[in-house]
Amino acid sequence: MNASTSPGTKTHARHPLKPKKVFGAIFENIAVLLVVIFLFLPIFWITLTAFKDNQDVYSISLLFHATLENFKTIFSSSFQLGNFYINSLIVVAFTLLITIPISVLASYSLSRYIIPGKQYIMFGILATQFIPLIVNVIPFFIIFRNWGVLDTTLALIIVNLGHTVPYAIWLTKGFIDRIPIDVEEAALIDGASRLRILWSVLLPLAKPGIITATVFCFVITWNEFMFALILTNREAVTLPVALSYFIGEEGVQWNLMSAAGVTFILPAVIFMLIVRKQFVQGMTSGSVK
Repeated sequence: MNASTSPGTKTHARHPLKPKKVFGAIFENIAVLLVVIFLFLPIFWITLTAFKDNQDVYSISLLFHATLENFKTIFSSSFQLGNFYINSLIVVAFTLLITIPISVLASYSLSRYIIPGKQYIMFGILATQFIPLIVNVIPFFIIFRNWGVLDTTLALIIVNLGHTVPYAIWLTKGFIDRIPIDVEEAALIDGASRLRILWSVLLPLAKPGIITATVFCFVITWNEFMFALILTNREAVTLPVALSYFIGEEGVQWNLMSAAGVTFILPAVIFMLIVRKQFVQGMTSGSVK
């Protein structure tokens, strides 16, 4: 007599799945697979094209002679992609270094203090995002021309701040609102100053939300095209604009553009890999709801 038939032993009979549930699970898996293919197939194809020569660039075969000549060409003196790369990194780094501290302080003030007309202030901050970029770029162009800062990374940092700061304030405020105020009151009773509470108590608790805002602001600034196209000409050109330089009289140089596209994607991928845990935690905890 085995255990399954001995007296007093509970057996768990497996019920066959109903055909409706089986078809539902198959349909869900196929839908997820199609979404993944739709999202990642262009990136996969661009990556392959980046390693193809001129003869293989229009071939749809996955078997080809891989080469690194495309990457050597785009970083050579004829294209100078390295300079555009440095410009993009400078604009993104300084934009984030200014955006995040200002946004956290503004969010903390709007969340914890009684400010007359707070709702109108929040709506005004949000309303700045309703204005199309092409409308903003005209007055910015005139102002920067009078200041003599056209075609500089400083001009791009200023215009990007106007877009990232309101966005980050809304993201971080939603997260700070969810932090219990009792934690801060306990620290106040222990004699901690407001600055000490902000640094040692609030920032660690709000870290996922701050990381989430940083990721979104990084993506916005790194991919920004309109301002860079109009406000720069040669010295401060960034990568999104530089990618259009591969369209010439002889047509589109797909292999070189793909190589530049791969190098354009890399910083965003590396940044996401570094902060992925905090970003997922911030997304799932509702900082962007």
